[in-house]
Amino acid sequence: MFRRKLRLLQSIWTFCRRNQQSRQQIRKIFTKQFLPSASRWLLLPGAVVTMRGFTFGMRPSEKEPEATSASKSPEEKIIEQADELFDKSDTLALYDYLIQYKDSSNDELLWRLARAATDKGKLLKDPAKRDYYYEAFKYAKMALEKNPNNFACHKWYAILLDYTGEYEGTKQRIANAYEVKEHFLKAVELNPKDATSVHSLGYWCFLFADLPWYQQKIASVIFTTPPTSTYEEALKFFLEAERIDPGFYSMNTMMLGKTYVRLKENARAIYHLKKVKSFPVKTVDDEKAHKEAAELLRGLGVHDHD
Repeated sequence: MFRRKLRLLQSIWTFCRRNQQSRQQIRKIFTKQFLPSASRWLLLPGAVVTMRGFTFGMRPSEKEPEATSASKSPEEKIIEQADELFDKSDTLALYDYLIQYKDSSNDELLWRLARAATDKGKLLKDPAKRDYYYEAFKYAKMALEKNPNNFACHKWYAILLDYTGEYEGTKQRIANAYEVKEHFLKAVELNPKDATSVHSLGYWCFLFADLPWYQQKIASVIFTTPPTSTYEEALKFFLEAERIDPGFYSMNTMMLGKTYVRLKENARAIYHLKKVKSFPVKTVDDEKAHKEAAELLRGLGVHDHD
């Protein structure tokens, strides 16, 4: 009997996904049909359990929905709609939707707007790209001021402090380095299960392990103790990010391969760089990961037909 219910639920889940039904509708079906025997699901392999119910193996968002549709506040509904657009990689529609709320005092809305402006900037060329990055940084700062205990606010503040620093020259970007790392560390402290924050720490370490000699000279002028790192430290964070959320980001897989190239572990480098091909190209970052992975593979003597 239970197995029949399980198969029925799986069919319902597949149907709802194909018809773009919301999680709330799926949960209503589950509650009505299966709640009396729900306790037996706790030990099933592959059933992902949260404090708010079953997610049916779905990758959790940065903020789990907290209420039923009927009891949600207007801002919670806005955030839910924004997250649906983000999951669809509908970058332009997401920015156009969230920009209506640029004067909000809600940190969850503001950091999402910072992310949306950043992603829109990635689609453009300078000077428009630069303008969107600075706009995004403004929203990230506002979000962090509203709630310094929100890990995502620290993460996006750090990302955009670095992005805007690129436009202010090598010296300024290096000068920002410790502050960037500080906010990534705070993001991980507040939410150690956020793979993107852990990846970002790995990327910071890789940049400073890979710093050209002339930039190292600049760093030594700016700081008594200039920021440094190693490829081994970068690798540790990239591997941890992958452990937290396997296959979450094409750039993390590519950076794993790139770091192994630097460490001259070519077999492992090739393994991860080839894995990048399995990621669909949905975003600018995906496109960049595919391109760089292909270039690195060619440098290792591996071509598309290999």
